[in-house]
Amino acid sequence: MTHPVEILARVVEARGSAALATVVEVKGASPAKIGAQIVLWADGTAGGTVGGGNLETAILSDARAAMASGHPVLAHYNLTEEGQDAVGALCGGEVRVFIQPFLPPPQLIIVGGGHIGRPLKVMGEAAGFDVSVVDVEPGRANVASLESVILTADCHVVLITMDHVSDEAALRRVIDSPARYVGMIGSRHKCDVIMGHLRADGFGEETLARVHAPIGLDLGGPTPEEIAVSILAEIIAVRRGGKVAVRQA
Repeated sequence: MTHPVEILARVVEARGSAALATVVEVKGASPAKIGAQIVLWADGTAGGTVGGGNLETAILSDARAAMASGHPVLAHYNLTEEGQDAVGALCGGEVRVFIQPFLPPPQLIIVGGGHIGRPLKVMGEAAGFDVSVVDVEPGRANVASLESVILTADCHVVLITMDHVSDEAALRRVIDSPARYVGMIGSRHKCDVIMGHLRADGFGEETLARVHAPIGLDLGGPTPEEIAVSILAEIIAVRRGGKVAVRQA
């Protein structure tokens, strides 16, 4: 049988999501032994065992919750039918399990490189993002290079192309995606005009409201590096649940 840690290593290498549960304390009668491990990955498949039965079912349920939240947890289980932390068992013992989620790094998609994209890439990587730069040909009303990019709920998209035509084309491509963050650079006038174009084409206010435009927190810094800091700070605030006002028309 493959060890749960080996399974976990494969999942992490494949950039998947998983949670590893390890029994760290046992009191009284229990089917679980200290050091027993089970790994659960995103599709619901599990490897290893922590004793089976209702206890294992409860641990796997908490492992799913840990993957969803991204936070580790030290869980307590009473192997009783009733009472606090009861799992519906008759053994009578107690078990503590440390559950550690392992999630792929969040993605930062920079559409257009240039003088802001370069420092943003470096800073994003330092902050733990998996950064991809998508080059866009200036002045084109389509962004073919974006067609192959798969946008998920853990993607953060920054639109900083060389001109407003490309920015608008890219925005149209990503605005209905599940990306957690979409931001577009530009003056307030430019952003107002582009948003007006999308309104005229039937995009609803709820959809438009998710776009951060002009992009970035208002830190006041005019240099490319300072602008990159303001963009990354806004992305981190959105990702971590901080308070961010969406500045757009």
